[in-house]
Amino acid sequence: MALAAARRVLLQAGSRLGRRGAVDGARRFSNKRVLVEKEGEAGIAVMKFKNPPVNSLSLEFLTEFVISLEKLENDKSIRGVILTSVSRARPWVRSPAPGKKKKKRKQSSLAPSVLDSLEGASPAGGCLMALTCDYRIMADNPKYTIGLNESLLGIVAPFWLKDNYVNTIGHRAAERALQLGTLFPPAEALKVGLVDEVVPEDQVHSKARSVMAKWFTIPDHSRQLTKSMMRKATADNLIKQREADIQNFTSFISRDSIQKSLHVYLEKLKQKKG
Repeated sequence: MALAAARRVLLQAGSRLGRRGAVDGARRFSNKRVLVEKEGEAGIAVMKFKNPPVNSLSLEFLTEFVISLEKLENDKSIRGVILTSVSRARPWVRSPAPGKKKKKRKQSSLAPSVLDSLEGASPAGGCLMALTCDYRIMADNPKYTIGLNESLLGIVAPFWLKDNYVNTIGHRAAERALQLGTLFPPAEALKVGLVDEVVPEDQVHSKARSVMAKWFTIPDHSRQLTKSMMRKATADNLIKQREADIQNFTSFISRDSIQKSLHVYLEKLKQKKG
């Protein structure tokens, strides 16, 4: 019940949060955790995440993210969105956020082209965000990884996240990676198809803009309809099973054994950092 109520808050928060952060007119707007910059007549908006230390996908972050996406979709001058981060940290799921599925559904069906510039570690939530984009460009840095590592925490990736993984890298590769909680370095991520390009770190942003220019040569309506057609079955399945999935997840994550497993994993992370 609490999660359902939180989703209603998410759906009703739009106008208040959106107006509060507006700066610099139509050229730029910002909330506490998401900064959006429009690039003149290029038709591009760059969305920068600023939710330190690790861009956790909290309810507050997701609320601002969905609102920003809706603003851009309603802006007819914007044909493409580039996702990046103010810091090198990519999104991480801090807690079971009920808005996460609304965000995933929204981004998957967004009319403008969406490119993800991966310039940091992208486990779990960062990988989810990348999977819903149209194109993924990763910086060539051996310290950066991407993947769904839920099994390492003692939890299971939800079906809708599994579906996106299978759609992107194929059934066998997804099955193996999900069971092992694999985090792929850039070269391996490119090999399995989890990212579309790997480029030097100082070229990620320029490459994103050049790729976007290529996508802009395609008529918007035909590209958008094709995107919708390709993703419809996955999105419909998510919507159909949304409530049951929330109940299953909250029941699962609340088990003492799962909480202990999460605690052990987080302690190991702290020891590594120490």
